[in-house]
Amino acid sequence: MRKTTKTPVVRRLAAAAIALGSCLTLAGPAAHAGAAPADPVPTVFFGDSYTANYGIAPVNHEGEARFFCFQAKENYPAVATQRLADKGVTLDVQSDVSCGGALVHHFWEKQELPFGLGELPPQQDALKPDTQLAVGSMGGNTVGFNRILKQCSAKLRGVEGTLLPGTPVDEDVPAAKCSEFFASGDGKQWLDDQFERVGYDLEEMLERIAYFSPDAKRVLVGYPRLVPADTAKCQTPAPGQTELPFADIPQDALPVLDQVQKRLDDVMKKAVADTDGGADFVDLYARTGSNTACDGTNRGIGGLLEPSQLKIGEQALPWYLHPNDKGRDIQATQVADTVQQVLNR
Repeated sequence: MRKTTKTPVVRRLAAAAIALGSCLTLAGPAAHAGAAPADPVPTVFFGDSYTANYGIAPVNHEGEARFFCFQAKENYPAVATQRLADKGVTLDVQSDVSCGGALVHHFWEKQELPFGLGELPPQQDALKPDTQLAVGSMGGNTVGFNRILKQCSAKLRGVEGTLLPGTPVDEDVPAAKCSEFFASGDGKQWLDDQFERVGYDLEEMLERIAYFSPDAKRVLVGYPRLVPADTAKCQTPAPGQTELPFADIPQDALPVLDQVQKRLDDVMKKAVADTDGGADFVDLYARTGSNTACDGTNRGIGGLLEPSQLKIGEQALPWYLHPNDKGRDIQATQVADTVQQVLNR
């Protein structure tokens, strides 16, 4: 049986907290439907490298261990907050605890930083009783997307991949055969287990938000699409690049990566739909089909080994398929629009 932190006590406490928040809302003065909140909205952003916007410089927390979360100063939480302010919706950002490498369980467990630089407290510690909005992206690392990439790329298994955490799912299976590996047998079973874990963990995370911040609106943000429907586009380097967008990953494996993304998108939607008290989902996958890593000048995703804006010394770190500035702006626009709808209800 899979170990989980979920307990009937947590469920009952979460339900009670939601009910209490609802009662307090009903007992208060009636609000005008569709009116934006007059006061700043206490907000917490959480998440992994797609919330932190790994690859975009400059980075927050310079000189601190948390620098290695690679949280961009202008990540999508910061840009969405500014766009909302321009529309007259003010967020009081209590914390942005997004960090590269975070798994869903790091919402309630400590996260070890790379290079032995220590550990971070659980992201849930940022939640306050008066937090009214919690927004972020989680799930990609728990499903093991880095390991899937390394299963399909021989280059990522070598020296060039040492900065990307994780190991191939099965090092004995050549990268060229990764499409077959994930289609049946041990590879398929591994994927099924990963997705089961993601579903349970996302439900747990959403329940914990309700417990620690009973009045908080919960917004789970999905992941932008990486692989286009026409994978032939991925056989041409992006303008100014010599490496293909997915480097040496075989073309027949690209639909596998897309299927993993689509399945994760569906699991995230289900977790939101099944959550007591309601939550909202930003479906970036459905809105970014023309901004994949293979869309040339329109790409919102930096290529697997394309140099990003980040450097360690003189060495540029690859994007590793994270949103570039254009992709970050798409994330921010979709998040700002959803948050505005949520707060105006």
